[in-house]
Amino acid sequence: MNVRNFSVIAHIDHGKSTLADRLLEYTHTVENRKMREQVLDSMELERERGITIKMTPVRMKYKTKKGEDYILNLIDTPGHIDFSYEVSRSLRAVEGTLLLIDSTQGVQAQTLTTLEMAKESGLAIIPVITKIDSPLANVVEVKEEIVTLLGCKEEDILSASGKTGEGVQDLLEEIVVKVPPPKSEFVDEKGNQTRALIFDFEYSNHQGVILYTRVLDGSIKAGDDLLFIQADHRFVVREVGTFSPERKEGKLISAGEIGYIVTGIKEPGIARVGDTVTTFARPLQAFPGYAEPMPLVFAAVYPESQEEFDDLRSSLSKLKLSDSSLTFEEESSGALGRGFRCGFLGMLHLEIVTERLRREFDQELVVTTPSITYEVTMKNGKKEMVYTPIHFPDHGQYVSVREPWVFLTVITPHDYVSPLMQILHKHEGDVLDMVDWRHDRVQMKVDMPLRELMRNFFDEVKGATSGYASIAYEQGEMKDAHVTRLDVYVAEERVAAFSRVIPEYRANEESEEVVEKLEKILPREMFRVKIQAYVKGRIIASRSIAPMKKDVTGYLYGGDITRKMKLREKQRRGKDRMQREGKVRIEHDTFLKMMRPE
Repeated sequence: MNVRNFSVIAHIDHGKSTLADRLLEYTHTVENRKMREQVLDSMELERERGITIKMTPVRMKYKTKKGEDYILNLIDTPGHIDFSYEVSRSLRAVEGTLLLIDSTQGVQAQTLTTLEMAKESGLAIIPVITKIDSPLANVVEVKEEIVTLLGCKEEDILSASGKTGEGVQDLLEEIVVKVPPPKSEFVDEKGNQTRALIFDFEYSNHQGVILYTRVLDGSIKAGDDLLFIQADHRFVVREVGTFSPERKEGKLISAGEIGYIVTGIKEPGIARVGDTVTTFARPLQAFPGYAEPMPLVFAAVYPESQEEFDDLRSSLSKLKLSDSSLTFEEESSGALGRGFRCGFLGMLHLEIVTERLRREFDQELVVTTPSITYEVTMKNGKKEMVYTPIHFPDHGQYVSVREPWVFLTVITPHDYVSPLMQILHKHEGDVLDMVDWRHDRVQMKVDMPLRELMRNFFDEVKGATSGYASIAYEQGEMKDAHVTRLDVYVAEERVAAFSRVIPEYRANEESEEVVEKLEKILPREMFRVKIQAYVKGRIIASRSIAPMKKDVTGYLYGGDITRKMKLREKQRRGKDRMQREGKVRIEHDTFLKMMRPE
């Protein structure tokens, strides 16, 4: 059987999903009556936003111009930098990749990142210029960029249109020629030595964990007795099959093929991305898996009602089965109760996960302000990793703080370099290098604190460059940080959920912002409510919410003036007592409003 395994990689919005639609149409993988736009984007959220979130495998049958039959296994991948872990996993399961570059935009920041990942994996790379039907297409200039980037010849670059289907057959022919066939390391005439790499999995309430695998050696069929090597867990295969793109049951999946395995396992934590399954009786050695994804952004997630805490735990566990880059652990807050501290690969990842919890699991959530990890050296010399502002030590208890930085690649037209430099300066970015590309574009290499990415950085860049700039980033090293903790007190009581870690030079600005916003949000009480922002033990900003008023003498008429005086004095004493003893109950709605950006 002739098999070719390949993935599609590109910067976001460079036409991956549309081109995949044409490939499926041309190979008659999907019936015409079932065809729709973005057919491989199965999640409602993907279709709504027009972005790919989860990698999707699909098996296509293709007859070449010479009449040869081939099985083409395609893995469609996300384009956003937050989901680069999905891309890295797909590249380990294939031998080649299509590198798509939009003819109207040229090489973008994420193009460079995904290209490096493909090179490190040793894949055959086929460059493809997309959207050639667009009146804004600039094919000649983009070809020059690709030749410079890859060092290839112009004739090696293919052109295609996902909208019209132009160039799709040439693309399929090139895949057959340039993508090498899969190889098996272990040859067993009896066929009873098996090894398969798990590159993804999902969970079904009826079938348990369903593994997405690339079979490396041997073959797998229903009834086989297999073993997870890392988890050291034995199971019997319930069902195997391929993707077209929905799951299609088959008799077996053989070496070189991509397919699924129904395990029947319903306990969480056994199946892991990067693990190897092999024959239980005659196990082979584990295949090198994947590095564990490192969360960059942390946020606490709480249920609106504490009665739903167990449901939230169950929902997170199930979601992790389809999103292996999500991490979470239990934590508690005096104001919000019990919840979970979650780790994400970026701000978009955080947004997608919380939205999926709401839509797919009907969870009503309170999400705290995102934070990052700080390395704090205490006065006794002990180093602590702090993941939440609540646990950041008080001023004077530590010697130094270190924080993660990121290495950014920014590509922008010449006209926007000046406003972009102002934004980078505002966000503490250090421009390390600037390369003037041809065709009116500049590539900038920038070092920046990770915390600044969460301070509306992407929206500011998008606004300043009219959406023409593209950004990719990767984790850098830890550097010294001049940060401190900002605490918020309401009615003389600290509200831990409002605490945040801020740069020292922004203490006044951040303090004023938080007390002003809280003053607008908090409802009035029967007594005066003080809102104070503390930094390093000092009050930096303060506001007061005036008490509600009531005319206690309004129902009186006539009589001695002393009657009114007594009532007013009684009211004054009550107000004084409430001022001393009164507490403000902060509703969940207030926390939600505080977490939302202006």
